[in-house]
Amino acid sequence: MMINPKLPLVYHPNYSFSFDDKHRFVMSKFARLYQHLDANGYINTDNLHQPPVGDFRPMELVHCENYVHDLFHNQLDGKAMRRIGLPWSEQLMARTFTAPLGTHLTAELALEHGIACHLAGGTHHAHYDFGSGYCMVNDLAYTATRLINDGKARNVLIFDCDVHQGDGTAAMLEHNPYVFTCSIHCEKNFPFRKQHSDLDIGLEVGLTDRDYLKIVSTTLNDLIEQLNPSLVLYDAGVDIWQQDTLGKLNISWQGLADRDYAVLEICQQKGVPVATVIGGGYDKDHQRLAERHALVVEQAARF
Repeated sequence: MMINPKLPLVYHPNYSFSFDDKHRFVMSKFARLYQHLDANGYINTDNLHQPPVGDFRPMELVHCENYVHDLFHNQLDGKAMRRIGLPWSEQLMARTFTAPLGTHLTAELALEHGIACHLAGGTHHAHYDFGSGYCMVNDLAYTATRLINDGKARNVLIFDCDVHQGDGTAAMLEHNPYVFTCSIHCEKNFPFRKQHSDLDIGLEVGLTDRDYLKIVSTTLNDLIEQLNPSLVLYDAGVDIWQQDTLGKLNISWQGLADRDYAVLEICQQKGVPVATVIGGGYDKDHQRLAERHALVVEQAARF
């Protein structure tokens, strides 16, 4: 397979840090993903981009000022931190507030080059004034809103294919007429209190490749025809895989690759820039998880 050496990739070394390797959230996956792509020839000095280290201030664009201030300074109460599900640390705050800037940079690169991939991102359970499900600030809501406000995009389609509904994204952007939120997720899965995206497609437990791929392709085709978006922000969650510990769908490894290729191909054929984020994925085999997340980059490199 030919590899496009110019495919823009976005990464920061602070995305992974020393962390409990028995925790359900695999903090090492970002560094492992980078290392896997580097070892296989996808990364070079020309195509790697690094966002600035962030703090809470940029996130005030879309989040409650008190929430992001208190989160950054370790002033949230225990209940709020338990809802997030991650132990507070300075390293966690550094990566948490840098990653949304990475997604925004990826989107800008996609607008310039047609396609770009972030080796992180997809924190779609973060709401306006609280975090949830390992998500503290919402990079998708931040990126879409900033692009619109800065006049870089006329309208944005957030196409979320993580196995869990993008509830935070849906709630935060509910009243933004320039951002369309679509979530294709397993209906009987977290979050158990769903929000209203502009389009929600709740899938049945155990859905397999053929039906899944038809739904994804048809939905994206129709949405691009209707919306003519300036950009597609694609959440390529790999927790749809049949052996994912939090998934509940029955999508094969090849089905994962086929989904990513289909989404990217549709965007390319219709001339719509697409920026990808990795979304969720859960696996006791941390290297296998990183290789799952690599699929979207490998498919993007074919264009």
